[in-house]
This record gives sequence, C-alpha cells and structure tokens, in this order.
Amino acid sequence: MSKTGITVKIIGADGNVFNLLGICRRALRREGRLDLWDEFYKEATSGDYNHALAIIADYFEVGSVNDDDE
Repeated sequence: MSKTGITVKIIGADGNVFNLLGICRRALRREGRLDLWDEFYKEATSGDYNHALAIIADYFEVGSVNDDDE
C-alpha cells in the first residue's frame, strides 16, 4: 500500500524525471492532496533517478498509461 493510495500512470510515459514528477503533482492536485507535494518533492529529488522512482512507488500506486480507465 502506498502512502497516498493515489494511482499514477507512469509506466510507458516519457521517463524524464521532471515529467514523472509533474504527473505526480497533477495527481496530488486532482485528489486534493497538494499539501503532500513539498514533502514528496524534497524526498524524491534527494537522490538519483532510481531513488526518485522508489519514492514515487512509496507515495503512489503505479500504473501503466495503457491501463483502461475504470
């Protein structure tokens, strides 16, 4: 279980870390949880690319851009 329970569709998306962080920010805004952005961003950008991916997976449920919307 992720910290937020929010799903982000990043598998198959442009893998640029800034794009992935933008997807996460939009998801937090959409779910009314933008209060978590500063904490998440600081943690996600405190290491390398693999660290950022791990933090994204800690905070969000990771899905594919090819997943059907429910």
